[in-house]
Amino acid sequence: MGSALAAALADAGHPTTVWNRTPGRAPGLAVTRAATVRDAVTAHPIVVACLLRHDSVHETLAPVVDDLRGRTLVNLTTTTPNEARELATWATGHGIRYLDGAIMATPPMIGSREGQVFYSGSAAAFDACRPVFDVWATSEFHGEDAGMASLLDLAMLSAMYGMFAGLTHGAAMAGSAGVRATDFAVRAIPFVGAMTAHFARSAEIIDGGDYTVPGQSLDFSDLGHIVQASEEQGVDPATIVAVQGLIDQQVAAGHGAEVFERIYESLRAPDRAVAR
Repeated sequence: MGSALAAALADAGHPTTVWNRTPGRAPGLAVTRAATVRDAVTAHPIVVACLLRHDSVHETLAPVVDDLRGRTLVNLTTTTPNEARELATWATGHGIRYLDGAIMATPPMIGSREGQVFYSGSAAAFDACRPVFDVWATSEFHGEDAGMASLLDLAMLSAMYGMFAGLTHGAAMAGSAGVRATDFAVRAIPFVGAMTAHFARSAEIIDGGDYTVPGQSLDFSDLGHIVQASEEQGVDPATIVAVQGLIDQQVAAGHGAEVFERIYESLRAPDRAVAR
């Protein structure tokens, strides 16, 4: 990803200096290569970190923190919201403008409008750096809480991984009877695609907080038959068992007649809850 970001900037005519923990990576890039981290961070007023984890950002930049003073640090390393907030506090304390970014794209999508990058943190830094950001993808600013970009990123990834986990579980069920995963996918794609059209309505129900609207009730949504069929076919039902557990919690609390979206109440953060 770091190579893709640097290449897009260089192709757009932005002077770009790179440093990599592994020398010699991406030899074809038309950029200036820094021998040290200090050489890299002092080359330009905007410093972009695209590393492996939160700790690696500190390990790489803490030794040159004095050289970062007065510059803008854009952290595109995947972090949790609280890790992003911690980095923002650390940066601000050293006189560094901080933006956290979450890349909603694969490396080949960098340089096109198809990808998205979410940003949060310093609004002034976002505005100043916008011409650079727009080279990479569609840029979205999500406020001065530095953790918001990360939160939205990970929430969207949660939805994606949940969907793919469902696909692999379904493929395993069908596969137990000799159905190829590719053949199963041909059947699943139009069905699941049609179901995603209901996302907007589900979101409206959750935001409205009224789960008594017409729709499939939790009592009717019992997934025990899917669990049983999985076990009969020798397939681990873990993905469905997790959903059934959320249904069971709400049914046990007396909400069986309400719609499926009610399971949101089992998932929401208690300290953010509004009495309903």
